[in-house]
Amino acid sequence: MSTAEAPEPGVRSKSNSPRQIPVVGVVTEDEDAQGALKPMDLNRVIKLLQETDKDDLEEKQLKAVKILVQYYQNGFPLRDLAQIFKILNLCAGKIGQQPHFIESAYSILKLCGLPFLKKKVSDEITYAEDTANSIALLGDLMKVPSSELRIQICKCIVDFYHAEPPKKHITGYQQASSSYKIQMAEVGGLAKTMVQSLALLDNQLVEKLWVLKALQHLSTSANCTLMMQAQAASSICAHLNDPDPSGQLLFRSSEILWNLLEKSSKEEIIQQLSNLECLLALKEIFKNLFMRGFRHYDRQLRNDILVITTIIAQNPEAPMIECGFTRDLILFATFNEVKSQNPLVKGLKLSNSYEDFELKKLLFNIIVILCKDLPTVQLLIDGKVVLALFTYVKKPEKHKIIEWSAAQYEELQLHAIATLSSVAPLLIEEYMLCQGNARILAFLEWCESEDSFFSHGNSFHGTGGRGNKFAHMRYTLRLLRAMVYLQDETVNNDLCEKGTIQQLIGIFKNTISKSNDKEEAIVLEIQSDILLILSGLCEHNIPRKEIFGTEGVDVILHVLKTDPKKFQSGLGYIVLLFSTLDSIWCCILGCYPSEDYFLEKEGIFLLLDLLALNQKKFCNLILGIMVEFCDNPKTTVHVNSWRGKKDQTAASLLIKLWRKEEKELGVKRDKHGKIIDTKKPLFTSFQEEQNIMPLPADCPTVAVMDVAENIRAKIYAVLGKLDFENLPGLSAEDFVTLCIIHRYLDFKIGEIWNEIYEEIKLEKLRPVTTDKNILEAITTASENIGKMVASLQSEMIESQARQDVQNEQRVYAKIQATHKQRDLANKSWENFLARTSNAKTLKKAKRLQEKAIESSRYNERPPNAIFHQTEIKGLNTTVPSGRVVTLESTPARLVGGPLADTDIALKKLPIRGGALQRVKTVKIVDEPKKNVLT
Repeated sequence: MSTAEAPEPGVRSKSNSPRQIPVVGVVTEDEDAQGALKPMDLNRVIKLLQETDKDDLEEKQLKAVKILVQYYQNGFPLRDLAQIFKILNLCAGKIGQQPHFIESAYSILKLCGLPFLKKKVSDEITYAEDTANSIALLGDLMKVPSSELRIQICKCIVDFYHAEPPKKHITGYQQASSSYKIQMAEVGGLAKTMVQSLALLDNQLVEKLWVLKALQHLSTSANCTLMMQAQAASSICAHLNDPDPSGQLLFRSSEILWNLLEKSSKEEIIQQLSNLECLLALKEIFKNLFMRGFRHYDRQLRNDILVITTIIAQNPEAPMIECGFTRDLILFATFNEVKSQNPLVKGLKLSNSYEDFELKKLLFNIIVILCKDLPTVQLLIDGKVVLALFTYVKKPEKHKIIEWSAAQYEELQLHAIATLSSVAPLLIEEYMLCQGNARILAFLEWCESEDSFFSHGNSFHGTGGRGNKFAHMRYTLRLLRAMVYLQDETVNNDLCEKGTIQQLIGIFKNTISKSNDKEEAIVLEIQSDILLILSGLCEHNIPRKEIFGTEGVDVILHVLKTDPKKFQSGLGYIVLLFSTLDSIWCCILGCYPSEDYFLEKEGIFLLLDLLALNQKKFCNLILGIMVEFCDNPKTTVHVNSWRGKKDQTAASLLIKLWRKEEKELGVKRDKHGKIIDTKKPLFTSFQEEQNIMPLPADCPTVAVMDVAENIRAKIYAVLGKLDFENLPGLSAEDFVTLCIIHRYLDFKIGEIWNEIYEEIKLEKLRPVTTDKNILEAITTASENIGKMVASLQSEMIESQARQDVQNEQRVYAKIQATHKQRDLANKSWENFLARTSNAKTLKKAKRLQEKAIESSRYNERPPNAIFHQTEIKGLNTTVPSGRVVTLESTPARLVGGPLADTDIALKKLPIRGGALQRVKTVKIVDEPKKNVLT
């Protein structure tokens, strides 16, 4: 039975036709019932299709293809795919001369939509190349001038992403993975040929829509790179405005452009779209949708087109102005706020729907991007953009019917203020004509007030501002900072005349009391911006620094007292610190009353505390401030009085920073910090690597740049103003380093002269004899200074070594004396124990004691001398005893009990031996004054 008859499983059917030699293999009843798929002689079919010289050949060929289609009605095995697609290609090649082959090709293509079959797990890898080449053939078949065939090819590609299950399970075969076809399409480059096929379909809308549908599916994966290479973005975008009653062309094209921007090189896609043809098409589409689109779908599509336009506008080479798109976008962005007679917006009104709300925000956003192109400035002036945006810089008006909800208006308000920060600095005259400073300060006053305003805080710009006005204050201060940093005297004078300095200081103080942990980051940003604005206003202006005054200094001192641990929190404390240091430089230095108040409040101590943290990122700035502050004669006392951890002095801290800086710069020093190279005592590793080259006179050399690129010059300046003599708290190592610091200027001058000499040599110039002698004398003198400093350092190191040896000897002597005393004490204790435990030893000691006493007496008594008995008879001890011995074990009956005379212990009692007896009166023996041996 031939498979061409396709019998049902388990049913036998007989043919009445004469027996023919089958083109395919024979399938038995059991095998057919089990759904087995026997190999088919595809080479024979290919050979048959290639024949051209036989009668009734076309009928045989069509029949063979029909049998093939019926045989593979459940899907193509991967092993046969190359031959099947060869057959498909042969059929497609015959369509021009033999139209009947369209049906055959169509049938094969229809089966391509089914999942491919694999007999082994490894088939997907084994036949990967054949599969990729076969699928790539689908794109080439788009050249066949058959609408039916082209549509079927597109349907087949769409089926790659929505595969249908096989009609019947084939024994011994499994379905290939669902993503296998997609992967092979990427490998074969199908997407590229499909893009190229669009050029063949200019006037064939149905076929073009099917191709776009296929490309829409292909663009969801890595095919985007192939499509980009085929210039898909420009070819699709240029035809966005083609007639299409269904609306599918615009929808599918915009979806493809989105995918290309997301999944391929964004820069390349923008470059492809940045041409006049594409922008004109986008402009017309956007205008039509903006003015005539009323459906939800139209509004969504309009917003998508605007986002794509916004991305293109980021390219400064895009002809946005030339095509008139910029002017239209500015008009659409401001027509609600500024009345216009332009017919494009006459009678046009936005609703409070989500799509229109998003459109308004997108228009604000594209203005920010457009204003980066300076030729746009005149269009912004003509469109009165600043005036339109300033309509939002005011407190929300109650009981006023507006087109936006409260939450929407708040978000637009914040977005408008953020947009002004980019636009207003470009349009200073329009800003002043709109009384921008007055509006901003009034709005800041409302932000600071206790007005019962409940902020929604549910947008990007409203982050951290829910239930408060911090978000409004944050963006208003950003706008004010942008205007102040223009350094336009008209703007800054106007601000100061309106009391901006005092107002900002007051706002800063209020934020300190009102802030909490939830809004900590946003409050820190507000405080940083306030200090930066004050710095911009007060810099180079003494009267404004006087207005800043003690209140401003108190604010700065408050920040300097921040716990150093917070600088590592990442919340913005480090930014606030930089702003504070900048405000010290701009708002305090140069104003002597403020400087004195800063010193009085121990500001220098706080700066040195920060410097002691050894944070490289702000050491340079602090040292610069210290250099300027040291011009004030009162500063020196404060600097010398400061003490850090372990009683460290300011001089010791500065010298320590110098050593650390030189270590990082790779300056050559020995282990004691002594100069190694006396010719180049300050050379860094970078300077060693750089070759000296001739430079113009106005270009700084490496030696000069080194002064500005590290903190050594500032340390030298501070120590120089403190006077290098009598610096407290320095160690020997510090003094060794101080010798180098003291001669920093001499060494640096020598470096510069050496560079001059080397440049002259490189330029092959011969200085006159006098100049040559002077140059040599200067370099020699510089080297001699280096040798002198090195010699002085050696003396200091040797002196310190001798002092260390002496200190060590004193310590050893003290240790030795301690050990000797301990040995004597131990020996005395041993003797004592021996006397108490051995009667013979005790008697011997007693004899020695008596002998010593006798030997200490005069042999002959002086005349008229009174002899005093110093021994106590009957006392069996060998240690000296006092005249009165109190025994705790004395019975109460002898002393009269607890009510007896308590002064008895203070009276001199006659000792005759034996125990004490109670007597009514005690006679005091009057003895002459004498020395009593106790």
